[in-house]
Amino acid sequence: MHAIQPKQNHGHDAKKCTPNILPCRIDHNGPVNASKRYWAPEVDADGKNTVFFRGRKLHGRNVKVPEGYRGLIVNASDRTLPQKKNRDGVAMDSRTDTVEEGDSEEEAEPVKVLEEAAPFDEMMVWGHEAVPEGDDPYVKGVEEWIAFAEAVSESAFSWQDAFTPCNLTWKIS
Repeated sequence: MHAIQPKQNHGHDAKKCTPNILPCRIDHNGPVNASKRYWAPEVDADGKNTVFFRGRKLHGRNVKVPEGYRGLIVNASDRTLPQKKNRDGVAMDSRTDTVEEGDSEEEAEPVKVLEEAAPFDEMMVWGHEAVPEGDDPYVKGVEEWIAFAEAVSESAFSWQDAFTPCNLTWKIS
């Protein structure tokens, strides 16, 4: 499990970024001071994003973060959150403040801390020789899986709401 630690030195006016998802593996994570000579994306008259990277033409698709969600770039850290323990010294589930069954002998999984680096509202997904379609894993992750998760959450809440005592009606004859 992970917990995100917000940046300490910003409010809502943090400098936003636009992540670029490239169709290749680069053994570097983090910002790059790339000159316009090596990275100069362009938008043509048809509104299509193109760029040449190491001699190859890439086509980009702008994917917006859906309303109600927040995109974050995070950095892994070696820190973990301290675990809550009950009076008997048994680790408790940090999400529910309860002791998990069978966890009395085992150590609870540590909650690793991810540090917020920068927020984003959109990301650019690049593809070789063609604009990435809906089956691209990054595009699908934003467009389909979030909608699927919301549908599952809504059905779970409506199922629970259907069985609450305030929704039951009793007919007494």
